[in-house]
Amino acid sequence: MTLSNYLILAAVLFGIGAVTVLVRRSALFALMGVELMLNAVNLMLVTFARMHNNIEGQILAFFVMVVAAAEVVVGLSIVVSIFKARRSTSVDSLNLLKN
Repeated sequence: MTLSNYLILAAVLFGIGAVTVLVRRSALFALMGVELMLNAVNLMLVTFARMHNNIEGQILAFFVMVVAAAEVVVGLSIVVSIFKARRSTSVDSLNLLKN
């Protein structure tokens, strides 16, 4: 595969993730969409690092993976606690911060 193919793949993955976040109403699907977008950005960072023969993009992709792992832990714990309280993970019915 050429480097432009990787960029096209990353753009498609990012688009699928964005549509998933915007269209789906389940918090779990929204988290999966965010993870898909972060992985697409990582693919772009590594591709651009490969294009320019430097390592900064790969290092930045590593840090993005660390932040994504922390985001999954926090996000899933919030979803589990909301599911225990509400018996639903729908983002439309979440009004926990209201009076």
